[in-house]
Amino acid sequence: MITNRSQVTEMIQSAKVRKGIKWSQVAEVVGQSKEWSTAACLGQMAMTKEQASAVGELFELTDEAIAWLQIAPYKGSLPTDVPTDPLIYRWYELVNVYGTTLKELIHEEFGDGIMSAIDFSMDLQRENDPKGDRVSVVMSGKFLPYKMY
Repeated sequence: MITNRSQVTEMIQSAKVRKGIKWSQVAEVVGQSKEWSTAACLGQMAMTKEQASAVGELFELTDEAIAWLQIAPYKGSLPTDVPTDPLIYRWYELVNVYGTTLKELIHEEFGDGIMSAIDFSMDLQRENDPKGDRVSVVMSGKFLPYKMY
């Protein structure tokens, strides 16, 4: 019996390693971007019945696990403490250093509001560079102004 979504994430990660599957292959099966498909498999997005069934077949999941993939998740996969994983910490550091800059520039350009993480897309690509390959991440979120009432 599965009691929470994180158990399904563990099943997926285990099968991914066992079968040597790449996230880009999962995205092809899901029919969405590799970024969204990865987030969904890691428990941050709800899949349609068709998507969940395709992932279930790919990872040899039970019907119960497939059902869990379709439930709206509790969002936010990081603990509330400062993350210790070096890659995730660098993102935390990036927001610590540039967060106020991003806030100022977004407010200057758009006004008082936020960049949505709901109406959002992301594209992660490798950029070849003779001095060492670079990670290119393009994020696009809908601007949502605060309303007056």
